[in-house]
Amino acid sequence: MNLIKYVVIALILVIIAIAIIKSRKKDAHLEVNKLVQCLGGKDNIIRYEVNNSRFVVTLNDVNKADKEAIQKLGAKGILEVDNQLKIILGSDAKKIVKLINNLK
Repeated sequence: MNLIKYVVIALILVIIAIAIIKSRKKDAHLEVNKLVQCLGGKDNIIRYEVNNSRFVVTLNDVNKADKEAIQKLGAKGILEVDNQLKIILGSDAKKIVKLINNLK
């Protein structure tokens, strides 16, 4: 009887873990969509790449980018050089590039 209780508890914990993992993936996609909008939309983005912890994006019009909103999304810093933004995202930079590639 005790074994059945432990199996049921284990199954419940597995289901909760799966739900948490799925919810985090949805949140990541939502954050990437917000980031693209903060950069002025997909049409404003010419090219992007990841360089260590930096997400480097070349834009048609840098003035369309909402730097304050990008900071609120979790950027640790933003450097503007000509028509490029170098956004410091930390270890999430590579993951964000993969998610943006999935948007196109």
